[in-house]
Amino acid sequence: MQHDMFIGHVQARARLDSRGSAETATRATLETLAERIPPQLADDMAAQLPREIGEHLRRVTSAPDADHAVRFGPKEFVARVGHRAHADEPKAAHLTRAVFQVLDEATTGGVMDKVRQSLPEDLRRLSQAGSEN
Repeated sequence: MQHDMFIGHVQARARLDSRGSAETATRATLETLAERIPPQLADDMAAQLPREIGEHLRRVTSAPDADHAVRFGPKEFVARVGHRAHADEPKAAHLTRAVFQVLDEATTGGVMDKVRQSLPEDLRRLSQAGSEN
């Protein structure tokens, strides 16, 4: 999937009014995900995404002072996405689910299954909920 297509899908799924908002939602979700999963898994996912989008994961995993594989649940995940995307909690949860849906479509080889297996059950449910919830 190409960058423009990925962002267009996020924009449509999240019902956002601009591509810039979709870019922000994508960046916020991927940076937060990169803090939560093991760095190697984030790198595997980044390799399957358009370069510009994969950089959101790599930027966090390559930062020397960044947190890696930090344990936090769905409330903290959504709070971090919300902080990065300047969105309230319900909007941040919606954005997160939309980005996860597009990640499911954009990756292959079970990488999203591996990502979900690395998450606790409650956060795994958020990643599978879909943007309609």
